[in-house]
Order: sequence, then C-alpha cells, then structure tokens
Amino acid sequence: MNIIFYSICYLSFLLIVGVIIRSKVKIFQELFIPASVIGGVVGLIIGNFIIPIEWIKEIRMFPGILIIPIVTSIPLGFNFKNKNSKSKGKDVVLMTGIMLMVTFFQLFIGYFINFFFEKIGGIKLYKSFGSELNSGLSGGHGTAGMIGRVLKELNMEYWYLAQGIATVIATFGLIGGIVLGIFLINKNSKNGKITFFLENNNINEELKKGYIKDIERQPSLGRETLFPSLLDTLAFHIAIIFSVCGLSYLVLNFIKAKKIPILSSFSVWIFGMGIMFVVWSIIKNRGLEWCIDVKVKSKISGFLTEFAIVSAVSTLQLNIITTYFFPIFLMISLGFLGTWFIIKYYSYKVFLNNYSFERAIAMLGTCLGIFFTGLLLLKICDPEFSTPVLGDYSLGFSFSALLGPLLITNFTVLAINYNAMVPMITSLIFFVILIFIMKIVDSKK
Repeated sequence: MNIIFYSICYLSFLLIVGVIIRSKVKIFQELFIPASVIGGVVGLIIGNFIIPIEWIKEIRMFPGILIIPIVTSIPLGFNFKNKNSKSKGKDVVLMTGIMLMVTFFQLFIGYFINFFFEKIGGIKLYKSFGSELNSGLSGGHGTAGMIGRVLKELNMEYWYLAQGIATVIATFGLIGGIVLGIFLINKNSKNGKITFFLENNNINEELKKGYIKDIERQPSLGRETLFPSLLDTLAFHIAIIFSVCGLSYLVLNFIKAKKIPILSSFSVWIFGMGIMFVVWSIIKNRGLEWCIDVKVKSKISGFLTEFAIVSAVSTLQLNIITTYFFPIFLMISLGFLGTWFIIKYYSYKVFLNNYSFERAIAMLGTCLGIFFTGLLLLKICDPEFSTPVLGDYSLGFSFSALLGPLLITNFTVLAINYNAMVPMITSLIFFVILIFIMKIVDSKK
C-alpha cells in the first residue's frame, strides 16, 4: 500500500514538472502538448535512475486500473439532446458515422499490418498486434491502459508491451494531429475555404501557456449540487462512479464463478458502462438529474486521465518497442493518410456548403488525438463557435465514445481467440455497412 501512495506522490511531482515546462517552453506551447505527456517523458528519462523498480512495476499497472472508472463514468449525465446547440439530428448522425468509419478503418489497418508481416513477411507478431492503432489514435493516451487491461485479464504476458506501443502511437497522433491540422487550416484559409478564421499567431496566449491569471475570468469547475453539510459534491460524484465500478466487479466475479459463456470474457468496464446506464436512467426517472453535473463528472474523468497518461508514458519500455519499429511506422503512416482521406472525402460529400472543412478538421483532431485536439482546431476555424459544428461534433464524439471501448475489447478478443484475419475482415464488413448507412441517411431530407 505504501508503494501505491509513494507512486502517486511521484506521478504528482511529474505532473507539476510538466506544467512548469509547458508554461516556459515555447515549442510545447505551440504544439499544445499536455503537461501529463511532458511530465511522463521526464519520468521516462529520470525514472530508471531515481525510482525503485518496484515503483515502476506498480505505476505500469495504473493506466489499466484508472481506465475502469474513466470508461464507467461515460454514461453518467449523458444527454442525447443538446438544448443549447443548433444541431440537426441528421448532421449528428453523419458526423458519428464518419468517426465510426475511421474507427473501423484504423482497426482494419492495424490488423492488416499484423497479417501482412506474418503471412507475407514471415515475421510473427503477437496475436493481438494491431489493436493499438485505433486505441492510440482515436482513443488517446488514456485508452492505452484499456489495451493493457484487456490483455492482462486474458493472461497475456505481453500486455505491458501492447500498452507501451499504444502510448507511443497516441503521442505521435497527438502531436501529428495538431501539426497536420494547423497545416491544413493555413492552406485552406489562403483558398478562402474557411468561413471564419483565427490567425494561428493570434491564438489566445493563455490557451498556449495553459493557464488564466485573471481570477475573474477563470471558469468554474462545476455546480455545487449538494450542500457540504450533507456531502461534498465532488465526493458524491466520485462515490457514484466508484460504487458502480465495485458493483461491476461483483457482477463479473459472479459471472466467472458461474462460468457463463461469452459474458465471462467481457472486461469489467463493459459491465460498468451497462450498470451506469441503468443508474443514470433511475436517477432521471426519479427526477434527480439535478444532483448530477456533467462538468463535475468530466473533471473527475479528466483528473484520472491525467494520471493514466503520465503513468503510461513514464513507464514506456523503449528498448522493447524498437523491436516493432517498422510495423509501428507503417501503422502510423497508413493510419494518418487513410484517416484524413476518409474524413475529407465524406465531409465534402455529405456536408457540401455546410461547413464541410470545419467539420473535417474537428473530426481529424479527435481521430488522431483527443477531443480537445479537435476542439482546438475547430476554435482556430470558428473562434466564437458561431457555427453548428461544435454541437454536432460534441454529440457525435459522445456516441462514438460510448462504442469505442466495446469495439476495442471485442476486436482484441477476436484476434486472440482466432487470428488477425478475423478482426480484419470483421472491421472491413462493418466499414462497408457504414458506407450504405451513410448513403441512406444522406439521401433523407
């Protein structure tokens, strides 16, 4: 228990170091590199010299543990309608469809690389190699722990290697997504294809540095839904999330004890999301939704994500990952090219004269990095968020985020139980199905 406490203290120190470096170093500000990634790199450099190996082994487990409450919390406060947005249902569905198409494409490319190296190159990779592409690009650093957790639950000894590869891909995706996005924005702004445009050198300096000095303009963390005399609001939200996580473990352990087919192979957060949907439905049906603040919930998952990222990056085993350099390089290269091609093609096809570039650049940021990346790129194109893109993008991301963990888990299990060809073909089938669904939705007025 002491090791866990010491490890949290160490990771907290790395986060503070990351904040200081980000606020001082210009290149990190220009690329909007999160403090958790910077701190993780610092930990990667100094960790082996000053941190006991027992700490490193413990920290390596953190991403897989923290991803459980992160994913479980997603349905809490979920709203299928955004009352304050100008969104149209059709546009939300189309943006969701495009992001899901990218998901299945990235899954296909990842497993294709696995199949290609083994069948054609004669180089045998581990069975689930390939799932890291989608987890790293569309999932981000936090989801790297999901890969590690799934494989660890399946007793795969290479779980930490897969987690490390997903973290490397997420880092390339985050940086590359911002660089590519800003390049495309500058290119299209010269051609007059962007309705609103904020020059890159005029981006708010506070956003680059990552903090606001003016106390009066600092945003609130959320609503105080309960009086402290009853229970602290933050503690209340955390209690709901972790209670559901605990209940999920009880359900999973019961299912495994009874050896129920199929369900026994599910990861704990799948049950967590399902139970949380039920809990949120009960809260709404009882008219108690006022006690849940989505902003507070998001801050909790954000807090857990920061620690998941810094722990994943700081424990990377670069000497092992270099063994897979060429497969990783091919996955990232094809992933970047294919992701932008799909997003650009369908955005201009189904959103003609409907802010097609703004929609494309927001989805590009998310599908190569995280939600914030897409939000950042969209803000450059639409500084005041005066278009309906933000509402459509936010809802589309929410729907795809609900499906993401389920897809990652099930495709990984398919690869292990069979081979890379099965998830590769399955992802291709779903991709084709989505093409027809997009045609049907787009044809409707």
